[in-house]
Amino acid sequence: MMKQPNWLLHRAYLTPERVALIYKDKEWTFRDLADDVNELSNRLAHASLKKGETVGLLMNNQPQMVMLVHACFSLGLKIVLLNNKLTKAERRYQLEDAKAAALLTEPVYASDHKDDLPVYTMETLPDAGGDHERKMESEFDLNETATIMYTSGTTGRPKGVEQTFGNHFHSAVSSALNMGVKDADRWLIALPLFHISGLSALFKSVIYGMTVVLHQKFDVDEVKDSIEQHRVTMISVVQTMLSRLVSRLQECPSSLRCLLLGGGPAPFAMLQESKEKGFPVFQSYGMTETCSQIVTLAPEFSVEKLGSAGKPLFGCELKIQDGTRICRPFEHGEIMVKGANVMKGYLNREEATAAAFNQGWLKTGDIGYVDEDGFLFVLDRRSDLIISGGENIYPAEIEAVLLAHPHVKEAGVTGMYDDKWGEVPAAFLVTDQKIPENELYALCESHLAKYKWPAAFHFVDELPRNASNKLQRHRLRIKGVFR
Repeated sequence: MMKQPNWLLHRAYLTPERVALIYKDKEWTFRDLADDVNELSNRLAHASLKKGETVGLLMNNQPQMVMLVHACFSLGLKIVLLNNKLTKAERRYQLEDAKAAALLTEPVYASDHKDDLPVYTMETLPDAGGDHERKMESEFDLNETATIMYTSGTTGRPKGVEQTFGNHFHSAVSSALNMGVKDADRWLIALPLFHISGLSALFKSVIYGMTVVLHQKFDVDEVKDSIEQHRVTMISVVQTMLSRLVSRLQECPSSLRCLLLGGGPAPFAMLQESKEKGFPVFQSYGMTETCSQIVTLAPEFSVEKLGSAGKPLFGCELKIQDGTRICRPFEHGEIMVKGANVMKGYLNREEATAAAFNQGWLKTGDIGYVDEDGFLFVLDRRSDLIISGGENIYPAEIEAVLLAHPHVKEAGVTGMYDDKWGEVPAAFLVTDQKIPENELYALCESHLAKYKWPAAFHFVDELPRNASNKLQRHRLRIKGVFR
């Protein structure tokens, strides 16, 4: 049984005066954070929450959420991170599926679930009553489940991904071995903390001894000012955030040494502009099941290996497999990954867990290939694949071409029924001015085989995205445009 000292307590012991958290105009050192977490864990204990139980956590990005994560760990509680964009029914399903003993939330959501289970806010948690002697968990068992995040459910009901302390620790270490750790590092998080890209930074903070600069949401002007004011060195972004940041700034702020890009490959024009302005973009590939990135592309390859997610992090492995056969370079197949950051399994889903693994390798459900140098290119989700007249069409490939048009800001492609071919692609576009369809077809003609051309273009105000800004292609189908 592998154990480690409680991360926050150990960090507060090692570097007590180092700044742990910045939110707006307030700062907490690791000592401050540990003191607040100690008091909060006592309050949780007075709410009759016990070691080994599971609690739901439903909050917007704020310091209290950071403290509750550490307080739950210090009390030996597992945490279900709930997406605040879900409906009450969707959240209820996750709370029931995880057998949550209570919900920790903020007043705006408190009444939604008061009939389902005990609900506590920071205002209604019982006072510790001067009891500061209750002992916090001094160690973490690396094999124990720390957090549970539900998958988006694009191919059925959401499943709870069990992420262990060991998964989070090895994710942080692999990331550090790839991007390095410096004394002055400050990681800005504007992505939701209920998403693995946001949450993982909290664990990096206590493991590295690094400051997190927390934002409630992404506002390009606030983030720009914060980077300069707080000398931010790292920031996690998705494509829409990167686009807005790069277009807002004429050059990369001098302190910034890494923009970790998730949520799919970026269009060439954006990468080119980022490079010209000196933005160090690290493209990455990862998922909830891998506790954030597992493959990352360094900036020096961002144009040479355009569209690639990079190579596996140190300690992680990657292969492309078609059935039982390992694919050669450039052959398409399922992306398989392995590493100590890969999930324990799906909560209460033995069959789904068994089906997700093949001799220790996680079957990601994503289609891709590696080139002759071992760089990964992600083509698409298997579930998003369009099969037209027996030909496989990857929506992401068409989206990348459409995004090359200067007036296309966002693109989403999905399959629509066709009498002759079974399915054909249809494109949904967000543009900043009207574009003649013949321009779009000319663009497709120069980059795509004819069977990949969209049969229809739909101009919309926005595309359906989840809380982490990932495009939800399955929701394009639901709109009924194709009937």
